[in-house]
Amino acid sequence: MGQREAEPPRTVTGYAPAPPNPPGTRPSPSPRPVSAVPGATATNAAHVETEVPVANTYGAEETAAEPREDDPPLAMEAMRAVQILNPSGEITMPRPARPRVMCVANQKGGVGKTTTTVNLAVALALHGNRVLVVDLDPQGNASTGLNVPHHAGIPDVYDCLIENVPLADVAQPVEGIPNLHCVPATIDLAGAEIELVSVVARESRLGRAIQAYPTEFDYVFIDCPPSLGLLTVNALVAAQEVLIPIQCEYYALEGLNQLLNNINLVKAHLNPTLDVSTILLTMYDRRTRLADAVEQDVRNHFGDKVLTSVIPRNVRVSEAPSYGQSVMTYDPGSRGATSYFEAAQEIAERGAKIGVTA
Repeated sequence: MGQREAEPPRTVTGYAPAPPNPPGTRPSPSPRPVSAVPGATATNAAHVETEVPVANTYGAEETAAEPREDDPPLAMEAMRAVQILNPSGEITMPRPARPRVMCVANQKGGVGKTTTTVNLAVALALHGNRVLVVDLDPQGNASTGLNVPHHAGIPDVYDCLIENVPLADVAQPVEGIPNLHCVPATIDLAGAEIELVSVVARESRLGRAIQAYPTEFDYVFIDCPPSLGLLTVNALVAAQEVLIPIQCEYYALEGLNQLLNNINLVKAHLNPTLDVSTILLTMYDRRTRLADAVEQDVRNHFGDKVLTSVIPRNVRVSEAPSYGQSVMTYDPGSRGATSYFEAAQEIAERGAKIGVTA
């Protein structure tokens, strides 16, 4: 029963032993596997540097501690920007068999009606469709977003509704966007609600003006004011489809029933071909459960009418109008531009499939 014989030194095949830490110092990081370090042996494994040279595909060396993680997102953003701007001018979004007149309506303000109108129109026009935007809101925000003059004295949609001026004499081409025209709205339109009361066939004046337009468009978007007055009724009578932007918040759902009731009244008495064809969810904040709950409620109620694309909250979308641009041209690589591009593509593909008539 003597002393135990000393064990022979073990061969290091896994982790290298770490030297003890001097008193008062921070513990050293966990040792790395020797097999993962090129040139490491059992005798020098404890002194291997933490930054290990790694050969890349070009034969140069870079450290594993400095991965180039930003390059792929930037490259993807650049590719999205080129795809959205479509510099070749090719028709990449299918054109409908006949013109689609779409009324963008919601009686609640601030849900994204004007933003949706402007960005969908620009996206479709950039990809080969002929688009007309009719700004029917006295605030003239759609005209601002398209950089179309709409100060007092400019011929606008008011002249068409009250003075019977042809729509073609009022429409202006949008600078920098081929195939896109806009009928602006000035502050004069604020009095149209009162003046239309005594006008014959007051509900159908906009519809007749659009039908008399000499040029045929693929899409006509009518941006409505946040109310259910005569201007919105004119838009509902002139259109064959209604696009309803819905903000992903509770208040946006509260007045939806009243809007749908008014649409049904117009359909029953003035425009039997009117149909709510498209629902677009806007200002979606994926960080909140409320947004997800609103989305599920809308999809359960409207089914396939709700676009798969959802517009997130994005600061670029809000910044673009201050530069007189849509987000499609202001920052084509942003999430907001990508979302509106996908929504426009979805609208175009649906229109080509169902063959919507004007």
